[in-house]
Amino acid sequence: MNIEKIESYLLEDSLATYDPYDIWITKFGQRVKQFYYRHNLLGIAPAGALTIYDYYLNNQIRLGYKKLEYPLVRAQAVLTLLELYKQKPKAIYLEYAKKHIDWLLEHSCKGYSGYCWGLNYDWVYSAEKTYDSNMPFSTHTPYPLEAMVRYFQVTNDETLIAPIESVFNFFEKDIKIMVDESNMLALSYGVERDRVATNATSYGIYCYSLLLEFFPEKEEYIKDKINRLYTFLVEMQQEDGSWLYSPYDENTFIDTFHSAFIMKNIFKTNKIVPLYGSKEVISKGYRYLLVHMFNSDKNLFKRFSKSNRVSIIKFDLYDNAEMLHLAKLLKDEVLVEKLELSIRENFITKDGQIASVVDIFGSLKNINHLGWAVVQYLYALAKVEEQ
Repeated sequence: MNIEKIESYLLEDSLATYDPYDIWITKFGQRVKQFYYRHNLLGIAPAGALTIYDYYLNNQIRLGYKKLEYPLVRAQAVLTLLELYKQKPKAIYLEYAKKHIDWLLEHSCKGYSGYCWGLNYDWVYSAEKTYDSNMPFSTHTPYPLEAMVRYFQVTNDETLIAPIESVFNFFEKDIKIMVDESNMLALSYGVERDRVATNATSYGIYCYSLLLEFFPEKEEYIKDKINRLYTFLVEMQQEDGSWLYSPYDENTFIDTFHSAFIMKNIFKTNKIVPLYGSKEVISKGYRYLLVHMFNSDKNLFKRFSKSNRVSIIKFDLYDNAEMLHLAKLLKDEVLVEKLELSIRENFITKDGQIASVVDIFGSLKNINHLGWAVVQYLYALAKVEEQ
């Protein structure tokens, strides 16, 4: 895929897109999901029926769905365009990066201590809990933060300093501490005392490391917090190198892209704030994915090594886009070359469109869904082009 193709997706005023969750954010889909969480066995049939409807009857037509804007898409579009700008400083990259940042600033979640972002739709995540569309997350906010920080570093646009600094207030005042011990911390996912998701804490260390240059007077405090959050990640890594998505939850899973998130966040944080033993931690986790997740016949990473649900997905672009990005960061050029080729062979349609899913029958589904995972793939491709 060439640079012009990346541009064709991201040099647009609107990045509204369909999404794999479209069926589950309809009113009926939300009710079915809640029923499934309350009554797992009874809920399998209606949840399965909606899945089949979405994948095999409505996957292309998208009847009853509408395209939405997602903060993650806008933020990663900025990061991708800035990556292209490093390689070839075309003014249009900065122009559209700023347009996407302006959208993010206008569409942040309201009523919190600083700028913050979430899904932009209501999300049923348990039998009792629904995150509303205005709920910000510790896992989503770092992407717009990184986009603003990187844009500021390139352009010295001082209008972004106040929004960047306000994210510190959001993490300090709105995100909850879920584990608080003398040597380690873990953060909440949303702004409630909700759950401990390992990747949420990994985003916390990267977020605080990005903020460090804007708060030199808080250097000791921020570094101490980063190290305590990092200790949690080290303690939660299992002997085989894996991380459970939610380490205190019996009904949890181990998957590829959340594992890649953790390693990417550790790697990028270590570039700013040295983390003791991080090379070994990443190496152990990376080796786990290569041994337990990599399908050598297809040269693709599978979804799960430990799953808590049945799935009709054989390969997901999200897993492979994040692993392509991680492999590039770790300078594993053999895997980069192998994986880039396999993604092109398995996820790109004959007419050049990008699918997000290869199902168990080998069919391509979820075409051009930017948030899952076209923009992640484009960002990884831009990194791959970097010399």
